Amino acid sequence: MKNHEVHASPSKVQLARSEQLAWKMAEVAADPVAIDDDIADMVINRIIDNASVAVASLNRGPIKSARAMALAHPRAGGATLFGVSPDETVCAEWAAWANGTAVRELDFHDTFLAADYSHPGDNIPPILAVAQQMGMDGAAVLRAVTTAYEIQVNLVKGICLHEHKIDHIAHVGPSVAAGISTLLNLSKEIAYQSIQQSLHCTITTRQSRKGEISSWKAFAPAYAGKTAIEAVDRCMRGEGAPSPIYEGEDSILSFILNGRTARDQGKSPYAPSYIVPLPQPGEPKRAIMDTYTKEHSAEYQSQALIDLAFNMGPKIDDFDMVSSIVLHTSHHTHYVIGTGAGDPQKLDPDASRETLDHSIMYIFAVALQDGRWHHVDSYAPERARRADTVRLWHKISTIEDPEWTRRYHSHDPVEKAFGAKVVITMQDGTVIEDEMAIANAHPLGARPFGRAEYVKKFKTLTDSILEPAESVRFLDLVQRLPDLSAAEVRNLNPVVANGYLIENPAKGIF
Repeated sequence: MKNHEVHASPSKVQLARSEQLAWKMAEVAADPVAIDDDIADMVINRIIDNASVAVASLNRGPIKSARAMALAHPRAGGATLFGVSPDETVCAEWAAWANGTAVRELDFHDTFLAADYSHPGDNIPPILAVAQQMGMDGAAVLRAVTTAYEIQVNLVKGICLHEHKIDHIAHVGPSVAAGISTLLNLSKEIAYQSIQQSLHCTITTRQSRKGEISSWKAFAPAYAGKTAIEAVDRCMRGEGAPSPIYEGEDSILSFILNGRTARDQGKSPYAPSYIVPLPQPGEPKRAIMDTYTKEHSAEYQSQALIDLAFNMGPKIDDFDMVSSIVLHTSHHTHYVIGTGAGDPQKLDPDASRETLDHSIMYIFAVALQDGRWHHVDSYAPERARRADTVRLWHKISTIEDPEWTRRYHSHDPVEKAFGAKVVITMQDGTVIEDEMAIANAHPLGARPFGRAEYVKKFKTLTDSILEPAESVRFLDLVQRLPDLSAAEVRNLNPVVANGYLIENPAKGIF
């Protein structure tokens, strides 16, 4: 890997293309490196993972709306939708919209946390949709997904968006554009322009994950994927993009992120603002191996704490005898899903599922009491409003611990941690204390996920939805991904039985 310094630059400097981050990402997209066997296996795992959570969400509100919009854009020879017969195809960008929303809805697929947040599996729906519409085979899908993960993971390692209240989908647009460029064997020039357009069009604020969190949280990455497809289409037709999109005097680094040097009238035009690592020419794209999936349907920073709650709950005979629970944790956990966020909605029994998913106080209380976590039951309104749960929930607070923050940002995988120390004080003065650094399902955890666990997750979430033969068909097909024909790629989305899908009856513009 090579570390690239990325800085804002005054227009008069005329930063060479070879020095621009978007061009360097385009070079990665255009590099036809071989795919290691373990990388291919992990891509298959993540396609299974996406299908698991997407099928489980098919009749939830946002997915019904997204599917209705997609079905209003039919296209012969287009892309397929989760749950829908492959004979009914739609325009690729709308398939990416519907399928991406289905993948994201339950907050239950893969994650990578570093300088910023990400769910790299968000790259798969738009890539697969374009592959289906453009007649690409499984090997091409495999190459494309590895590129997209490579770009997103390394942007997340190098560039913090949330510090400036920019939503993390700003890293999804460029990674999807790069992945599609690999998929279609596009030139560096087209990839470069596509990456720039995609970033320019996917800068949104973090209000989507603040306060009363709405269904937009599920739509947001699908929006980035759809936008990236449209950007690639324009650039394939010869159109360009604002440039240089990262380093320009009026662009992303200079006016939104930390790269203020362009506004210093050239006093220090080459002072580095960010360091982004990227593979060198010929180097395998292995970033997907840095990512991890979820065992529980909740914000990733709660995964280890749910496991820890399972351990600590049996030590408490009467939850009403708890005086206080304090979670000593990282800056990110405290300020994003903890009491440091200052969001009263995180303590509201009438809050939306999306808000409860971002309240570690609620999550820890329920996991502590129930000793289990369920993607539906644990968020049910009657569960959130249970009086004894509300009493316990409101006794929980978080504080930032510098050591947990340091470990969160560590580049050493052995040290890197997303957990907390929990101190439970009982009314009689007894203190129960424990800590957990990483979730059981993490690659370095007590029970790391392998193929068997991904398949188990799929079957757990879909056995009550899919016919047994359809489950077997999908699992057999996806595990042959590198060898799939273009026709087989068109069948990579599981199909539900007739009559299962509930459609949104509301009418919109489309």
